[in-house]
Amino acid sequence: MRNRIFPCLLLSLLTVLLFKASSQTHIPVPKHQTDALNKLIFDPRTLRRHVSTTAKPILTSLSNLPVSKMYSQVGQKENDKIVKLPGQPETGVNFDQYGGYVTVDAERGRAFYYYFVEAATRGSDGGADSKPLLLWLNGGPGCSSLGYGAMEELGPFRVMSDGKNLYLNPFSWNKVANVLFLESPAGVGFSYSNTTEDYSQNGDTKTAQDNVVFLVNWLERFPEYKGRDFYIAGESYAGHYVPQLAHAILAYNRQNKGQSINLKGITIGNAVINDDTDTSGMYDFFWTHALISDETISAIHKNCNFSLDSASPSCDSALDGADTVFGNLDIYNIYAPLCMNQSTTSPPKRPSIEHFDPCSDYYVDAYLNTPEVQEAMHANVTKLEQRWSSCSLGNPSRPIGS
Repeated sequence: MRNRIFPCLLLSLLTVLLFKASSQTHIPVPKHQTDALNKLIFDPRTLRRHVSTTAKPILTSLSNLPVSKMYSQVGQKENDKIVKLPGQPETGVNFDQYGGYVTVDAERGRAFYYYFVEAATRGSDGGADSKPLLLWLNGGPGCSSLGYGAMEELGPFRVMSDGKNLYLNPFSWNKVANVLFLESPAGVGFSYSNTTEDYSQNGDTKTAQDNVVFLVNWLERFPEYKGRDFYIAGESYAGHYVPQLAHAILAYNRQNKGQSINLKGITIGNAVINDDTDTSGMYDFFWTHALISDETISAIHKNCNFSLDSASPSCDSALDGADTVFGNLDIYNIYAPLCMNQSTTSPPKRPSIEHFDPCSDYYVDAYLNTPEVQEAMHANVTKLEQRWSSCSLGNPSRPIGS
């Protein structure tokens, strides 16, 4: 079977579902919420989107997720407080930050790493107490929400080119929300399991289940966020993770009416939802931007059916011609320069949010693999054999679909 490429940063898809949920402890789950989520869940066996939860295997599994793994969180919040990150600016850090592990399966020794930044305090706006809680998930599958989401996209800091110092991101989402970054499933980033077979058994349903367990226990650790307006956001393969987690939360709310999670909505950017339209859309994008020829796109349209698990020889031949694009440019940003030097620089280059640095991945890698940084973030407490990497599960470098 030909490896599929997730064109998640090529598709301009943004989906927002707002839930009319009560702010009370017991949150009813109107049927329209589940129906809306069903439209985002694609059944590859029937090549049709779900319209109801009846007799649909993936939705049935998500609707029956037991959440019985509750663990003591006494004193954990205080232990997770990050006093100061190495190299962070001396001024302008007007928010609290936390990092640590939440056990999702004590018997198997499975724990997820999180990084949490409370909303910045600005004047009399109330800061963290008045802002919603938002969970951010990167995709891959197998890519780190800490490395990409927090350190390169929407987090409060960016890493300078020396791999040692940080500068503030003026567009950080924690200006309007309390943002929780989660490395999931086990094997991604600093998240781990003491049961080796867990790494080969990851899947969408298991990830959704573990993420609900994570949230329930995290809210015990941070009880002030219980009942707070809660949103889930993500990109790329989070087109699977986000709606499936939302579906699992609704199921959890039905089963635990006294401890409901106040889910208000989800948002997905550049989502991987349907491999058929995603992949064909990527090659159409290449063609409309003059990256592949008329002959190549015609051959792809004639010979390729991306809804199938295998490709014909004629399709393979057409794609081989199109795939030469990948070696010549960054398909996530076709007008951007490529990184020609993967080393950090000393002294660091002048930082800039406005001017894209294609080598940022390598600065983040250097920073998060520094022992002092890991200690400050309460990460890698088990001293994993492998280095932290932005993408795991067989993805040695930044993969397609981060």
